[in-house]
Amino acid sequence: MAGAVSVEGEVAMSEPELVIKIEEGYAILTLNRPGARNALSPQLLLDLCEAFRTLQEDDDIRAVILTGAGGAFCAGLDLKAMSDSEAGIGVYHIHGEHDITAAIESFDRPVIVGVNGVAATGGFELALMGDILLASTEARFADTHCRVGLAPGWGLSQKLARIIGPSRAREAHFTGNFISADQAAEWGLVSRVVAPGSLLDECRQVARDIVSCVPDTVAVYKTMVNNGLAMDLHAGLAMERNVMTHVNRQVSGASIGARRSSVQQRGQSQKSD
Repeated sequence: MAGAVSVEGEVAMSEPELVIKIEEGYAILTLNRPGARNALSPQLLLDLCEAFRTLQEDDDIRAVILTGAGGAFCAGLDLKAMSDSEAGIGVYHIHGEHDITAAIESFDRPVIVGVNGVAATGGFELALMGDILLASTEARFADTHCRVGLAPGWGLSQKLARIIGPSRAREAHFTGNFISADQAAEWGLVSRVVAPGSLLDECRQVARDIVSCVPDTVAVYKTMVNNGLAMDLHAGLAMERNVMTHVNRQVSGASIGARRSSVQQRGQSQKSD
């Protein structure tokens, strides 16, 4: 990866824009431009794409946590980088190796997003590329495309209405107003809201729970849910039946029996909690 990336245990040549920490079975990616509210510079965007492509090739990584350093998650593309270049948004070359949508969509394991602060415009879109969103009480979401005069290209115009409903999404798009963490939870935009100091621990717990599951099934399930969201219910149910028939025939009764006790133990443990 590029010199701006820091992997725990290695010494970076300069302050890293992306910090990668490998823990047992999962990775934590931290956007590390807190002075710029973690806005995506061309280098950070490239580093993030390369990180997901590299982690996709690592079978030991079962999940990824994506979060931001400091008081923001991500303010979107760096407007200063665009305004300082005659190329404008072209400075990003957002296709090919800089295509963050393709890089994350090609990662076939769960992506947990810890929204620790402002997620604005492209940062909002980046958060919605995740599979599971957790937010701190300091999180806020905003779509400011209409305020800066740019059209979205990472899915915001299509995803948000499907998550929170057309009227709410249109209000967010057309006004650029902020959505609070509590409002995001009420609307189903995030799984839950936690105290800022607990956010990363909560994300880690979700990652550990995922790691404890059958990895191939988790990957299949992610594909089924994502593909189904692009279909109507009838087509989605047919797709599920087809996948079930193919996948479940490969699972032996012995393997199910071996795993049944751990499921029962987990149920008892969570009941006592």
